Amino acid sequence: MSRIFNFSAGPAMLPTEVLERAQQEMVDWNGTGMSVMEMSHRGKEFMSIAEKAEADLRQLMAIPDNYKVLFLQGGASSQFAMVPINLLNGKKTADYMLTGQWSKKAVSEANRYCDVNLLTDTSASNFTTVPEEDTLAYDKDAAYVHYTPNETIVGVEFPYIPDTGDVPLVADMSSSILSRPIDVSKFGVIYAGAQKNIGPAGVTVVIVREDLIGNAMKSMPVMFDYKTHADNGSMYNTPPTYSWYLAGLVFDWLLQKGGLEAMAEINKTKAEKLYSTIDKSDFYSNPVDVNCRSWMNVPFILADADLDAVFLEEAAKLGLKTLKGHRSVGGMRASIYNAMPAEGVDTLVQFMCEFEHTYT
Repeated sequence: MSRIFNFSAGPAMLPTEVLERAQQEMVDWNGTGMSVMEMSHRGKEFMSIAEKAEADLRQLMAIPDNYKVLFLQGGASSQFAMVPINLLNGKKTADYMLTGQWSKKAVSEANRYCDVNLLTDTSASNFTTVPEEDTLAYDKDAAYVHYTPNETIVGVEFPYIPDTGDVPLVADMSSSILSRPIDVSKFGVIYAGAQKNIGPAGVTVVIVREDLIGNAMKSMPVMFDYKTHADNGSMYNTPPTYSWYLAGLVFDWLLQKGGLEAMAEINKTKAEKLYSTIDKSDFYSNPVDVNCRSWMNVPFILADADLDAVFLEEAAKLGLKTLKGHRSVGGMRASIYNAMPAEGVDTLVQFMCEFEHTYT
């Protein structure tokens, strides 16, 4: 079997070790004679899988005891609605930072429920920068502050965690969660779709401080109330059991790799190697301000856009796939999440250098 280096922004590649373990356990999990996909979500077998997954995630992220961890159905986009539904708690306004396409969607959805105060809007820069921390004027009466630490499409990343004082900080960490250690206690809510750095699509992880649970708008569906899921261990209805199981395998793999401290060093090295190649070249360029470049999503533009198709074709021959940039940005994008091995980045860098030499 030959595995490619899949640079997709999501669904993204999974660790080969995780896939091989899932393959071994596919038909008969742990001697039960059944697949995880066939288990009752309330049976002791799956309950043990769910409990270990949560325990491992809590260990990885050092999640304090006063936070609930929810494994919910659907993508992180559902949280664009669930956050205001659960956190407004009678207030009329919330602070948002608009720094890319995903935070733009979060703002659009929040406008259905409250008055959105834009702390920043970087669209004039084509979302290639983030605001300086000292320029953010928070509303002390806002229900919460929402931001997207890493914007997948444009490859821009906050180099700091905003200090919002007593106002809860909410973060869409879909493309940066588990890439390095963070202080969870600085956040009121962290949410992340799984399909980038956690596991397969279909499950969204929500980490929410307990004091923010139980205040959902009464007119909203019960399934959009964090309390429903917190009180029922994310099993009010049948959860996405196989996605939850695979997420658990990824958490276990990360622990075996040395946790998030070790992963941060690997990710930093991968990103620096790729950005260094781009910056030393007159053939490639990266549009994002140097101080806020993403570790996870690296866009780069060829000097001659007419060569884009040739670049993609020749890269594919070497097993370097899904490098085409998002249609709103153009060029290329290499998403180098945790599962992307250093060998994949090395192979890409070597190809980029050879391609430049050939076509200049």
